[in-house]
Amino acid sequence: MADGFACLIAPLAGSLLALLIESRLLPAVSRPWQRPAAALTLHFGIWAVFSASLLALVQRPFFTAAIWLSGFLFLVLVSNAKYRALREPFFFQDFEYLVDALKHPRLYLPFLAPGQALLATAAFIVALWTGLRSEAPLLENMSGGEMQKILAIQAVIGGALIWLGARCRLPVSFDPCADLQRLGMLASLWRYGEEEVRSQPRVSRFRLPVEAATVRHRAGHLVVVQSESFFDVRRLSPAIRPQVLREFDVLQAEARLSGQLTVAAWGANTVRSEFAFLSGLANESLGVHRFNPYRRLARQGIVTLATLLRHHGYRTVCVHPYAQSFYAREQVFPRLGFDEFIDIRQFADCARSGPYIGDLAVAEKVCALLGQANEQPVFVFVITMENHGPLHWEKVAPGDMERFYSTPPPTGSDDLTIYLRHLANADRMAGLLRQTLTDLPGTNALCWYGDHVPIMPAVYQSLVTPDGRSDYLLWRSDVTVADGRRQDLAVHDLGAMLLQMMGFCAAEAISALPPSAGMRAMPANAQMSQM
Repeated sequence: MADGFACLIAPLAGSLLALLIESRLLPAVSRPWQRPAAALTLHFGIWAVFSASLLALVQRPFFTAAIWLSGFLFLVLVSNAKYRALREPFFFQDFEYLVDALKHPRLYLPFLAPGQALLATAAFIVALWTGLRSEAPLLENMSGGEMQKILAIQAVIGGALIWLGARCRLPVSFDPCADLQRLGMLASLWRYGEEEVRSQPRVSRFRLPVEAATVRHRAGHLVVVQSESFFDVRRLSPAIRPQVLREFDVLQAEARLSGQLTVAAWGANTVRSEFAFLSGLANESLGVHRFNPYRRLARQGIVTLATLLRHHGYRTVCVHPYAQSFYAREQVFPRLGFDEFIDIRQFADCARSGPYIGDLAVAEKVCALLGQANEQPVFVFVITMENHGPLHWEKVAPGDMERFYSTPPPTGSDDLTIYLRHLANADRMAGLLRQTLTDLPGTNALCWYGDHVPIMPAVYQSLVTPDGRSDYLLWRSDVTVADGRRQDLAVHDLGAMLLQMMGFCAAEAISALPPSAGMRAMPANAQMSQM
């Protein structure tokens, strides 16, 4: 009887303690009695079902509760670390990153403070040691049939609570901070998971001609560079030497169009900006898929800028000096219209700058690819890696301070100095691509943009916090005078502007999405024709 009572009281106590742990979340969540009843129902139901599943394995009720609580504490610590770095908490789609953290630990683990990681590990070890020593397994005091009956009761109660909470279909805004604050951790995780399974929009911004297209007359090569963490950092401080982006300034002066770019990410989550550029779809139009469109949405196959260019005779190639399995790009990119994916395996002998393949090595690979092209024009989509964080794991090199600053920066600006070192290499990459595209026959084009601003919280605190916009430019090799114009854009509109600059008819290539898609309308053709 005592063991049966423990099997019922332990999950209840654990779920109540989980609410107490939630009080440490960033941003602060609402108090339990301020949440919708369905959110609390989901919280207790999910906890009961998970407890029953683990209890069947370890046979110790309070040990089970302690294990789940230590795991929940770890989730809260991870969420807080993410919030500090990226301004958004942990949500359902991030479970994929927990697996990626094991495959690519350097990309993730440095953002979890060592003290927090030790706290979660210690909680797990204490729970494990205490549970195994102080609590006897259920089968020592009851039969297998009795234990199965208790587990079934717990699972049925949990399942019924989940059913009651889920049937209300709590509204979510897809603002992770607001939804977490209103619903709590477990209920918001549940709702985001539900939305991912339920909602899969198939709308596409680009459309293909009905008739098969041929190679456009004298079509030139096109290079698009999604430069990791690129933005005009000189906006942060006048102490930064202007020469750090000397080549970018030359390109910007010659560009047909340039300006600041509203992107779909802050500090990380490159695929949000990447998919927005390739698909032309506004991030807010994707529902829950906005957080990682490569998990489900992109795998359906969507007409993209690459699909359209391939239809018009281009060979489409992605160059990314990292594992193509990251974000499952090896599965997604063929469905987005790419003929070939060149990943880190083709950079085995190339120079690194910091922990990643350097931007100059990537530029040389792209230039070689263009030089080997035959009569068929090539579209090269480049995803760089050099300036990927964590910056605080690198060291300032001798001479960096004098090279990048006219006056000394504030104390604690090492991340900025390291960022400037990599940014200078990105600038040299831009200059090399400009020269190569100029030297090649025909009218060739370059599109350059940053996917998001870098993670530098201490720097922003001492200088100024950027508004999150990166920078872009659209350039053609037939430039004779510096006649470019400035216009700020959203990243999902950039591909349409690029097509216009290349001579495609935007009205034929770009679909006007219905208002129900929730996406901002395309810039008018009259506006685009100014290019």
